[in-house]
Amino acid sequence: MAKQKNINVTRRDFIKTSSSAAIGLSVAPYIIGCNSVRAEKPLMRTFGRLGFEVTTLGLGGQASIQWTPEDVDPVKIILKAFDKGINYYDTSNLYGPSQMNYGMAFKTLNLIPGISGYDETKRRSIFLTSKTHLRWAKGGYEIDGVNNWTNGMQGTKTVDDLKRSLSQVFGDGKGNYPQGAYLDMVLIHSLSAWPELEVLYDGLDNPDPKAENIGALAALRDYRDGTNLTGLNPKEEKLVRHIGFSGHYNPALMMDMIQRDKDNLIDAMLVAINANDKRKFNMQHNVIPVAAEKNMGIIAMKVFADGAMYTKPAEWSNRPDHVVRTVGSSELSSRRLVEYSLTTPGIHTAIIGIGQISNDPAACQLTQNMAAAQIMPDALTQTDREEIENMAKIAKEGNTNYFQKDTEPLTAPQNILISQQLEGDKRKASISWHTAYAGDAPIDRYEIWRDGQKVTDIPFKPQTTKVPFSYSDALNDRKFYEYTMKTVDKSGRVASSEKIPLEIMA
Repeated sequence: MAKQKNINVTRRDFIKTSSSAAIGLSVAPYIIGCNSVRAEKPLMRTFGRLGFEVTTLGLGGQASIQWTPEDVDPVKIILKAFDKGINYYDTSNLYGPSQMNYGMAFKTLNLIPGISGYDETKRRSIFLTSKTHLRWAKGGYEIDGVNNWTNGMQGTKTVDDLKRSLSQVFGDGKGNYPQGAYLDMVLIHSLSAWPELEVLYDGLDNPDPKAENIGALAALRDYRDGTNLTGLNPKEEKLVRHIGFSGHYNPALMMDMIQRDKDNLIDAMLVAINANDKRKFNMQHNVIPVAAEKNMGIIAMKVFADGAMYTKPAEWSNRPDHVVRTVGSSELSSRRLVEYSLTTPGIHTAIIGIGQISNDPAACQLTQNMAAAQIMPDALTQTDREEIENMAKIAKEGNTNYFQKDTEPLTAPQNILISQQLEGDKRKASISWHTAYAGDAPIDRYEIWRDGQKVTDIPFKPQTTKVPFSYSDALNDRKFYEYTMKTVDKSGRVASSEKIPLEIMA
């Protein structure tokens, strides 16, 4: 369980305030309206191994910061978020004017290095993350399933996106950025297809400046460490402090992304998680535990399913009228959805895009989301969470998570192998396997069976590397056996492998 700072609000207080906010009242004691000055710091959690205390609410870089309605000033949204004490800020090279809007806000806040009044202490008090969808850092070739989304910038690579972010947020927006500018993190955005993994990791283990093709991770590592192992950082600049990735779609793919990371290069994960998660191939029982086991920073997104929980169609946003500008609905409390994501084990903060701020606390999304985010990780019981899941089914009959892979049932362990050997005069069967995937309940244990009899129970734990799990079974003879492996989840469901023969040992 992540350590966090508290603002002395008890679980009973949270339950009490949750009931009030469901009918649209602002209840947080430290926040009165969108123009108020905060009286206390918002709740924070330790951000995995990143060495930062992060507010439980982060500001998303989309909604009105990207798809800005005519009567909305996106800069004011950023300034108000800062005024309320939010310290995690999200943007992307794919979000149109989002980074430029941050740049205008940061000028007002004296967060631009080299400009008179620059406040280094204030800059270090916030965490700014941008994203790239460029998988190749050098060279590259067409691979089915690998999309280099460039936001109209032809021929660009990963490092171009990094420098574009710095220029748009801290510089002139034309490619120049001041000395001392940096991003706290760059996320490799929207990991969706298996071939992307080969591209991203290309050149990481054996970086070579003469290589024709180099993937994103090797280049980002150079710009994190101030090295030039790839030949792509000739000035040996340090422009980013952490590297992470994001995913909306396939938790199995995201698990593999983490397991391949032998050097703990990937510090954080941005993951889609909301109350309709378990209606799909879910994140909360698959990839989130793996990231948590490695003590990565874990950021929740799609808390409202990109607005599909409310007025927006269940499709990708692409224009201002897709921006949701109301607070919840009479049928579905926005507070409860925020609480669900933030009480998902492993989550440290939730980024939420803001469509509307208002001087009326009940109509101010920032006020309401901030109040909802003041929740401890264990404040909801399993029954509470199930009630919110049932509530969320109201939205589009539960079919809100258009960005997420269709539901998958509990599986048996993957890639089971069995071998045998003699140790002295003793015969030993060695069984190895990779993780099973969970359905809508967490996995409890593995079982190993021999000829219809259970040999052992092995408690489940997340698989954090590509090294398989293993078990040795001592045998007193050399005859033929058949083994079966089973996965058992906490609801009692069982998924069994096929029978695996162990041949007679001569």
